[in-house]
Amino acid sequence: MQWPRAPGQIPRSIVLLMFAVLLTGLSGVGCAVVEKDRRAVALQAATNGYQSALRWGYYDTAFGFMHPDQRKSGELPEAFAELRVTGYDVTQPPVIQADGSANQVVIIDYLFEDAQVVKQLTDRQVWRWDEVTNTWWLYSGLPRFASVGTGRATR
Repeated sequence: MQWPRAPGQIPRSIVLLMFAVLLTGLSGVGCAVVEKDRRAVALQAATNGYQSALRWGYYDTAFGFMHPDQRKSGELPEAFAELRVTGYDVTQPPVIQADGSANQVVIIDYLFEDAQVVKQLTDRQVWRWDEVTNTWWLYSGLPRFASVGTGRATR
């Protein structure tokens, strides 16, 4: 059955085709937004997990947030056994860059159990998105905790 149309009215099939094209274009934009949100949620989860691991002394877990290529040494430095993180404040939350990386800046208060002197460092973290594993990896390494008196770092 043919629908009657007024002179100058666009045929129904053309209107439906234009609507389908519009929906297809919008769904592509929607997918990009969903992917960006998924990455942002994953980054927040990674940085929160890393923070918790450091803050509560699970240094092996924190070590696991580093990219596997950077964990080739396989072991934490000995000084981590005496380390206690007493504060962890995010001063610059992570922002995802166009290249798939994110930078975060935190202030960490810490002490070594044998010295009981609180020290502080600024940790500039670099995180990178891995397309293959859909994971954020820490590329900047573990913080450099300086020993009291020697100025020696734990790495």
